[in-house]
Amino acid sequence: MEQAKLDRINELYHKSKTDDGLTPEELEEQAILRREYIDSYKRSLVGQLENTYIVEPDGSKTKVTRKGKTDD
Repeated sequence: MEQAKLDRINELYHKSKTDDGLTPEELEEQAILRREYIDSYKRSLVGQLENTYIVEPDGSKTKVTRKGKTDD
């Protein structure tokens, strides 16, 4: 996610805490930006986990998989 969007999320958050609050358009923008941030974070985490291996004491490597899912 671009830094400009992160800055906008923070700007909207700080404005929401003022007495003026956010307009309906800003509330919608905030919700869209937050969803984009969460989706981006999840994609990044999944990407990291897909490239993660557990090294067993015997030296063998086991690929990390989703719970209940096998790598066949």
